[in-house]
Formats: sequence, structure tokens, C-alpha cells
Amino acid sequence: MILHTSLMLGALALATTVGPCGGEDIVADHVGAYGINIYQSYGPTGQYTQEFDGDEEFYVDLQRRETVWRLPEFSKFTSFDPQGALREIATAKHNLDVLIKRSNSTAATNKVPEVTVFSKSPVMLGQPNTLICLVDNIFPPVINITWLGNGHSVTEGVSETSFISKSDHSFLKISYLTFLPSADDVYDCKVEHWGLDEPLLKHWEPEVPAPMSELTETVVCALGLAVGLVGIVAGTVLIIRGLRSGGATRQQGPL
Repeated sequence: MILHTSLMLGALALATTVGPCGGEDIVADHVGAYGINIYQSYGPTGQYTQEFDGDEEFYVDLQRRETVWRLPEFSKFTSFDPQGALREIATAKHNLDVLIKRSNSTAATNKVPEVTVFSKSPVMLGQPNTLICLVDNIFPPVINITWLGNGHSVTEGVSETSFISKSDHSFLKISYLTFLPSADDVYDCKVEHWGLDEPLLKHWEPEVPAPMSELTETVVCALGLAVGLVGIVAGTVLIIRGLRSGGATRQQGPL
């Protein structure tokens, strides 16, 4: 089955002069968003994706001209001809040129991205895990997301999604970092975007319970022992009372 994505106009052309993003100066770029597909003069480049229930199903590598499935299993149930994506991106480029002229290159407002970092599963030291950096409220869809470990750049074990569309025409993007948790290691998700005056660092470090001191351990053990003794004494008293009550009843006998 061949999937088809109809292009819907999602946003007007964007013309903006901005500061550094990714370590270089960006000047007067334009971005057109058509539903979940994007074409921008920065690069120039584009993105063609297919989503299902808010998640990325596949994207088309426009350079290699091939379909890349988010999960390889998806390709067993359907298919998509990447040539269709190339045609639609060409259409998007044409529409963007028209919009730029109609809007007289009017500048749009850059949004400030929102960044959240969390682990995929509860952290256990020495057990493999994945850090997730979720960047929301992205517009325009030009962004750099990188990872730092103890202040140094980390590239191994890093992957990310394409831009995922939202109903307000902004985007979100997710970056993943597989790692081995250690009490001595800390991580930062670094985000560079035109809506930020400077790169944003979102810090993460494992929450390891502080070890109990010897005094605390002694107090805890003493309390546990005391509670145990109280329980034994209370149980013994109840047993004795029960035995006495039963003996008195037998002595009275029937009336």
C-alpha cells in the first residue's frame, strides 16, 4: 500500500535575522511549514515525515532518496515511494517562494523552546538506561540539540527524531542518549535555537540516596529491636490472659 500525505498550509513564510545558532551567524532565512512537512531556505533543506497518532512513522532521507522507518517492523506492513516525497518537497519550495513574495518577507516571531530531561526508566547505578531530552514549542524548525557528559561533548549513543508537528504549527523534537548511570557522572542537554539569546543547558544527574551514617544505622537497629521486644511482650501477655480466661470458664461449668 502506498501512503500519500496531502500538503496543508501550516504557516506563512518566515523571514528573520537572528544571532548565532550552532556557532555561526544566520541571516534572513525563510521557512514554510506545510502540515508536518517543511521546506526552508536555511541550508537549503527540508523534511518529509509521516506520522501516526502523534508519533513519527517514517521520514524520507532527501539526500539519499530513501524511506527510513522509525521501527523497521513498520516496513513489513506498508511501503512508501520516496519519489513522492521529493515531488512534494519541490512543491513546498515553490509555495514558499510565493509566500515570501506575498508577505513581503515579513518577519515572524521566534518562539522560546521548552526543554525537559528525564530518564526512560528508574535509574539504577551500573544498569544501562536512556536519557530523553524533549524540546517543545519549537518555531522555526531549525535547532541544534547536543549532549554534554561532565562538561564534555558526547556523540556516542545519541539519536533523535525528526521535527514532530503540533496543532499550533510549532514543533517538538526528542533526542536520546544511551548511557550507564554512575554516581559521579552528570549530563546536560544543550539546545541552540534562534529564540534563545544563548545556548540553553538543561542539567540532569542521578538521584542516589545518601548512605546512612553509623549512628543512624545504630538508632534504626535499636528501634527495630525495641519494637520487636514490645511485640513479643504484648503477645505473651495476650496469650496468658487467654489461657486464664479459658481456665476460669471451665471451672465454673454449666449452671
